[in-house]
Amino acid sequence: QVQLVESGGGLVQARGSLRLSCAASGRTFSTSTMAWFRQGPGKEREFVAAIYWNAAVTTYADSVKGRFTISRDNAKNTAYLQMYSLQYEDTAVYYCAAGPRWSVSSTSYNYWGQGTQVTVSS
Repeated sequence: QVQLVESGGGLVQARGSLRLSCAASGRTFSTSTMAWFRQGPGKEREFVAAIYWNAAVTTYADSVKGRFTISRDNAKNTAYLQMYSLQYEDTAVYYCAAGPRWSVSSTSYNYWGQGTQVTVSS
């Protein structure tokens, strides 16, 4: 079992940056695919980024490609989402998720954090 706790959200001006962290407990973190999803006001939850268990492969939603970077430190049981050039449209609750398979679908992830709010002021 994996428990996930996000941190690092907050209020930032447009074109600013934030780094989100996802601290995991449990033995399976180092073998799990980690991902970030987000849910904006009035929107469905959407995929943001994912990273393979050994960090060999990453993938991003087109809307964040070139601005966001996902990473992980298996020794610290922590995943990160570095966000640059934030836009108003990035305002959302950001969730980290862990799962056994490589996927961009939320249904493939069986462990979720509680979410952290990111608000970008225009």
